[in-house]
Amino acid sequence: MTVPATTATASDTLYVYGIAPADVRPPRSTGVAGARVRLLHESGLCAAVSDPPERLRPRRRDLAAHQAVLAALAAQGPVLPMRFAVVSPDADALRTQLRVGRQDLTRQLEDVRGCVEMNVKGAVVPGCFAQLVRRDERLRALAARTRRRPGYQANVQLGEAIARAVRTEARRAAQQVLARLVPLAVRTAEGEVDDEQVLSVSFLLRAADERRFRDAVAEQARAHGDRLALSVTGPLPCYSFVDTRPAAPAGR
Repeated sequence: MTVPATTATASDTLYVYGIAPADVRPPRSTGVAGARVRLLHESGLCAAVSDPPERLRPRRRDLAAHQAVLAALAAQGPVLPMRFAVVSPDADALRTQLRVGRQDLTRQLEDVRGCVEMNVKGAVVPGCFAQLVRRDERLRALAARTRRRPGYQANVQLGEAIARAVRTEARRAAQQVLARLVPLAVRTAEGEVDDEQVLSVSFLLRAADERRFRDAVAEQARAHGDRLALSVTGPLPCYSFVDTRPAAPAGR
């Protein structure tokens, strides 16, 4: 979706929470900054909106309010969630977006119907150095050389080698975790990783499979807990599996 040209003033702008089928009821919970949430309808769809505050900041209560509105919509059916702090220039611009994007948005709503998003992260665990050294011939040789000729540089080299080995073990465990979890999902989306967080993947799941998925994550946490610290977050709105391309993020 693209944003049509507009001459709207700041007072016309709308804070947008998400897009849903037209037959949903307005959420009873208040929105960001305590604003009343209402539905703007167009072409068989609706957008949950409210008046934006003068300043949009990611305060905990406003983030929670944003999530509560999405949860109320999701309880009624599929929803295409917006990230926090997205606004539309005015009601006409948003209606145009819904009308022009109706076919694609409707398809995406069907794609996530009955689904939730779960996010799994995996962080490196230092692990048992002694076990690593026993298993890895190169580490054993480096450790033996360090014992024979101790010194600052030798200790640094050994420490760096062990750190690399720990990360390698964690990444190997992450691949084994994915091999178990991916078949349970409808789709997956990879997130950013680094040397410490070696696993970050979002899973689109049928809501009925959430318990089975959590059990599988717990099983993998037990199996690989000496190398990889797993955490699971959700259920979440399906942020990672929709592309609404709404109005520009608030920058006021």
